[in-house]
Amino acid sequence: MNRTDPGRTVLIADSDFGDVDIERAIVEGAGLRLVAAQCKSEDEVIEAGREAGGILTQYARVGSRAIDALPHCRVIARYGTGVDIVDVAAATRHGVQVTNAPNDWCADEVADHAVALWLAAARKICRYDGATRRGEWHWKTGRPVHRLRGQVLGLLSFGVIARLVTERARAFGVEVWAHDPFVDESEIRARQVRPVSFDALVEGVDHLVVQAPLTPQTHHTFDRATLRRMKPTALLVNTARGPIVADAALYEALTEGWIAGAALDDLEEEPAKQRDWQPGNPLFELPNVIVTPHAAYYSEEAIGTVRTIAAEEAVRVLTGEPARYPVNELSAGG
Repeated sequence: MNRTDPGRTVLIADSDFGDVDIERAIVEGAGLRLVAAQCKSEDEVIEAGREAGGILTQYARVGSRAIDALPHCRVIARYGTGVDIVDVAAATRHGVQVTNAPNDWCADEVADHAVALWLAAARKICRYDGATRRGEWHWKTGRPVHRLRGQVLGLLSFGVIARLVTERARAFGVEVWAHDPFVDESEIRARQVRPVSFDALVEGVDHLVVQAPLTPQTHHTFDRATLRRMKPTALLVNTARGPIVADAALYEALTEGWIAGAALDDLEEEPAKQRDWQPGNPLFELPNVIVTPHAAYYSEEAIGTVRTIAAEEAVRVLTGEPARYPVNELSAGG
């Protein structure tokens, strides 16, 4: 069997890394064939992946319809940790291994970014910068700014990244609260963090950092009802997935004064998953919003790591080795 036979091709369904040099060295070094595409729909994944034994995907969805239509596919490797763009159940039914990268590939980067967004929003850094560039040299252009020490920083989730945020935030003298139904309260307390209910988190914190995974249960967690319960002085920071926050509800909350500000590393519309995206989101018009382009995970080191992990996982499965970072468990005959 040569590398051009069906099932011996690895498809990069999409990526925005600028080249495929890392993946090509790994895939072709194993005697397989690499094909790169920029798919923005399942139909495009199906068309590009008909001969693929492995698929690497960054933003392109590989759902049940694609998995049903790709008979040679044996592994789907995600460039990242979250696998909400892959139908894992369908993959499991078809005996397709799904892999991801463990959280630590970019944990420090995301924690740094979350704290940077929080501080920028709390200290009105972007507003000051914009005013200064317009010729307004006055501390009042950021008013009001409140002292951080003694305030409460809340974390929605208490996984690896949230714990790193805790370590960084403590230096600013804030009290840290966390809500995570999947982490034992004693483990949260052991890190000098106060475990609280979701209701207490939403209603009691001064700053709230969202670092939860996107699931059907967390989709639109921050809707109108939730945002109305937050303090009018509260700041919302989302360094998780965009759809956890309902953009229309957030716009209303920010323009009506339900909360004071927001800092987002992604939007509900998830622009990176769209072709020819245009910036029409009304949130961009608001002075009390900071938006970064889903860049929290980025560093040159992190990008190199996640690309290597994804390519190596695909090669391992296609050459008969077990995945190092499996998401699903396959039956012995799968």
